[in-house]
Amino acid sequence: MSEPASLSANTNGASANTPGDHRVMNALVGWRAGLGYGALGLPLAFVALPLYVVLPNHYATHFGVPLAALGGVLLGARLLDAVADPLIGRAADGWLAAGAQRTWWVMAMAAMLLAIGFAALFFPQVSSTPALLAWCAGTLAVTYMGYSVVTVAHQSWGARLGGDARQQARVVAWREGMALAGVLIASVMPSLAGMAVTTIVFVALLLAGMLWLRAATRPAASSGPRQQVSLALPFATPAFRRLLAVYLVNGIASAVPATLVLFFIRDRLQAPAYEALFLASYFAVGAISIPLWVRAVHRVGLERAWLASMGLAIAVFVWASGLGAGDVTAFTVVCALSGFGLGADLTLPSAILAGVIQRAGHGAQSEGAYFGWWHFATKLNLALAAGIALPALSWFGYSPDSRSPQALTALTAAYCVLPCVLKLAAAALLYSLLIRPLRETP
Repeated sequence: MSEPASLSANTNGASANTPGDHRVMNALVGWRAGLGYGALGLPLAFVALPLYVVLPNHYATHFGVPLAALGGVLLGARLLDAVADPLIGRAADGWLAAGAQRTWWVMAMAAMLLAIGFAALFFPQVSSTPALLAWCAGTLAVTYMGYSVVTVAHQSWGARLGGDARQQARVVAWREGMALAGVLIASVMPSLAGMAVTTIVFVALLLAGMLWLRAATRPAASSGPRQQVSLALPFATPAFRRLLAVYLVNGIASAVPATLVLFFIRDRLQAPAYEALFLASYFAVGAISIPLWVRAVHRVGLERAWLASMGLAIAVFVWASGLGAGDVTAFTVVCALSGFGLGADLTLPSAILAGVIQRAGHGAQSEGAYFGWWHFATKLNLALAAGIALPALSWFGYSPDSRSPQALTALTAAYCVLPCVLKLAAAALLYSLLIRPLRETP
């Protein structure tokens, strides 16, 4: 059987690799080198779960911040942060062009900023609602800035290691596999040990991840003269525009239930004691699924594997819409099956993007610009999910601990039905913009 087009296509970036670059990719086959690069993904994902899942519920239930006001703050903070990502991406290209050593030191300083901001965010030193909203906005800005610099630079570092689609899927799998291990830990630690212990563990993991990266396989510094990369460069690549459209719609579909899951568990299922079980099931199966999705890439290609994961997610959330109070076992299965789809969402789109960069001839020079916009899209998804879903729930009469039929119907529609509609739209875009052109290619 011949390889799918998405795997067998000769890419500019891959064909232009130097012998040293080829050895870099071969090195990542070994678990030590893969872990060296991927280990930083663990603390970055560890901190992402509290930021995007725990934080809204934390401020609403512990401090009594109204959902509508909180949604507005989260939307504004995330949008402002997202605007900075393309600039960070262009800067990351300059850091990597100067060498991995300089990039590492910039990342280390950003990691320190991230640790300080995270600790302040979950332990506010004010009490009134206006002051809490201002504190949340300010500490989010600091935390997001540190997080964005480290994340964009780390993703660009991995893309510069080169290789074909399957090799890039392996690079991304190491990073996202460690990321899922991070969210698996973060999914149970806040409820079991509290946010103080969670913060200490995060800082320790972040330090360890940075030390692993310091000793990891490094992309080579640029040998030619450094060129200023235009922020608009990625949008001159039609394949990037098509991929970004799919990624945006699919990302919003995933971000909405991530924002609302704790509300759904506590009020619709009335099962707060099982939060750790639900989240652990979701992320554990997601981690286990990553090698299976990498194998699927070899058989059907990156795009078709991603499409299959969207179909699975739609079926799972249709089922979840019929669940009610006490359906613990059924929702555990829902979490496990949707976690299986998560493995694809975390691994395949970034691998497709790496191939787009290489085929455009922008490898080893403009990865940061692409991943800056990619990270912007990720932030935009999360911002829209919080900025639309939370105020909408408030307008329809839902607030934490609501048990009225109208409130629970609104919660179910937002958590289950809306993601299905968005996933269907993403699947249609994926097929029409990415898969059908592959089929029509001679």
